[in-house]
Amino acid sequence: MNRRQLMMIAAGSFVLRGQEFEAASIKPSAPMAMGMVRVGVQMLPGGRVSMSGVTAKSLIQQAYGVRDFQIVGGPAWLGSERYDITAKPEGAATPDQVKVMIQALLADRFQLKFHRETKELQTYSLVVAKGGPKFHASEVEKGSDSQTMRMGRGQFTIEGAPMAALANQLAQILARSVIDKTELTGNYDFKLEFMPDQSQGGPIAVTGGDGHAPAENSGVSIFTALQEQLGLKLESTKGPVEILVIERAAKASEN
Repeated sequence: MNRRQLMMIAAGSFVLRGQEFEAASIKPSAPMAMGMVRVGVQMLPGGRVSMSGVTAKSLIQQAYGVRDFQIVGGPAWLGSERYDITAKPEGAATPDQVKVMIQALLADRFQLKFHRETKELQTYSLVVAKGGPKFHASEVEKGSDSQTMRMGRGQFTIEGAPMAALANQLAQILARSVIDKTELTGNYDFKLEFMPDQSQGGPIAVTGGDGHAPAENSGVSIFTALQEQLGLKLESTKGPVEILVIERAAKASEN
């Protein structure tokens, strides 16, 4: 067993031969004007990946299907140092295979090591409100690579995505696990505008847009906006939530 495979075991995911990117480029992101950061994530056909302005913490979220609040410990730069990453597999790869390859990238280039814990935490259930949904099925074919997201402080748009994508975005904003219980199984287009809580700070991030900062267009809370604009609501509950505890990480080695 070689050094890289041992690192995968340490990171919590044993990666077999052929489950790594054939080539990957990692470079520090160039800053934009006025302290803004442009963030983009593209999962291209065949398993190719193109990311801009991503952090190691956001890579962990992509690779392991967790949200920011489920990642604890580790150095502060995990959520602040930003990178531009391009990578491609040796042949065609499925989305699940790409996740494993990102896990390998984290273990190899960021020397990531962690362990898992489960804690009983407050969660939300995402359900359909009285009157039914107020959004429409997307014209993007289900299972395609054309899902897009544009987000800024106080608003976001998701196109061609399942309900799980909306639940994930809400969880990221609210720093609490959101479980989809709508029983809606299609691909949809979502647009939500709300007044962000003061604790939801940080730089504006734009994905797939033109790089301009969106305005804060609504004076209502995210809970009210969700019901009025999408016909959905969040119900508070409690349940087990998986936590990743970071034991070790190093700034990415460049090409």
